[in-house]
Amino acid sequence: VQLAESGGALVQPGGSLRLSCAASGVTLDYYAMGWFRQAPGKGREGVACINMDDGRAYYADGVKGRFTISRDNAKKTVYLQMNSLKPEDTAVYYCGGERDPVRMDVALEYGSGMFDDWGQGTQVTVSS
Repeated sequence: VQLAESGGALVQPGGSLRLSCAASGVTLDYYAMGWFRQAPGKGREGVACINMDDGRAYYADGVKGRFTISRDNAKKTVYLQMNSLKPEDTAVYYCGGERDPVRMDVALEYGSGMFDDWGQGTQVTVSS
């Protein structure tokens, strides 16, 4: 199983980016996928999670209204559209996948310690 993130870059405050996470070698579909991030000197935190079946999404308070998670099941890909970026959004962004049923709020809160598979991460830097 491989999760491959892409789309990270250096962007100015107020700018936008779209991250992608493509799954390959997955024999059993994920129940949930999510985006997590880790800033220097901090732990990994949940950003957004999505139910791969019905598309229900759940967001961290700090990104609500600015970030949107979506999925394309045919492509086994999940996206994170990030708008109105702030310097505090600077972090390595990781994509994760979980096969067991889980509430999205639980996935967001505890996913960094429970998800089955992880990508290598993509760097997002917000700076002028």
